[in-house]
Amino acid sequence: MSISASMVKELREKTNAVMMECKKALQETNGDFESAVEWLRVKGLSAAAKKSDRIAAEGMVFAITADKAAAVVEVNSETDFVARNEHFIGFVQDIGGHVLTSASIDNLLDHPHAKHPGKKVGDVLKEAIAKIGENIVIRRFEKYTTNDSGLVHSYIHGEGKIGVLIEVTAATPSAANSADARTFASDVCLHIAAMNPMALSSDQMDATVVAKEKEILKAKNLEQGKKPEMIDKIVEGQVRKFLAENCLLDQSFVKNPDLKISDYQTEVSKKAGGDLKIKRFVRFELGAGIEKKVNDFAAEVAAQTAATAASKSH
Repeated sequence: MSISASMVKELREKTNAVMMECKKALQETNGDFESAVEWLRVKGLSAAAKKSDRIAAEGMVFAITADKAAAVVEVNSETDFVARNEHFIGFVQDIGGHVLTSASIDNLLDHPHAKHPGKKVGDVLKEAIAKIGENIVIRRFEKYTTNDSGLVHSYIHGEGKIGVLIEVTAATPSAANSADARTFASDVCLHIAAMNPMALSSDQMDATVVAKEKEILKAKNLEQGKKPEMIDKIVEGQVRKFLAENCLLDQSFVKNPDLKISDYQTEVSKKAGGDLKIKRFVRFELGAGIEKKVNDFAAEVAAQTAATAASKSH
């Protein structure tokens, strides 16, 4: 049968095996997913495959900058304890270096490992899982590359809890390389980490997000008894406020609330001797969107007590 890219991707995510191994496993088992998992286990990938079922929502966000390129990557572990392990931290830092030369997560795992000739990054990942004893997932990364008239900067907050990457463009190379531009990029990274903007500007805000917000605000105003004929005008003003609070350029600068980020950008541009503009940014928050398993220990104890009582009564 035909093995689709999505089938290979799903198996890779479950087992942490490299793509070619996943494709071969599916081919050998005629596309049967569970049989493919078992095939990988038989071939010596059992440790990684078994651990891949566990939820990995801890870990760390790491950033690396090299001249005109920078990247931010999130690598997850199962527990915060392992996230502080020197072997795990070393693995994450090592992965950061490979991210700068990789196009995607799939490409990254198949990338030849610089320090281990003959091995791929995916192979080293499996070895790290076996050595550390927890599931480890290279979840996501973002990479920016700029030119001589640009500047990339990164910021990590809270020992890897939040990571920010930003690209700033300038009118001239000298303005981009100025101390003022570097301070500006650093300040804006700090602001993004603290304020978590959803978009750079209102025209870049996801239209579906705005439509949903309008829908919620309209229902809320109707619930509060506002006159139906006034609803559209009221909602229009509230949406403007929503955009101002969630678009980076319109937000009040955390270090000086009297200035918007756009005002601060204009102010620093004059000092740097050339227009500075925030081109793009990304913010990674550790574990965002991952459903963490919460153990209800009281329920577990109650269940165990009931089971013990039941066994004694027989």
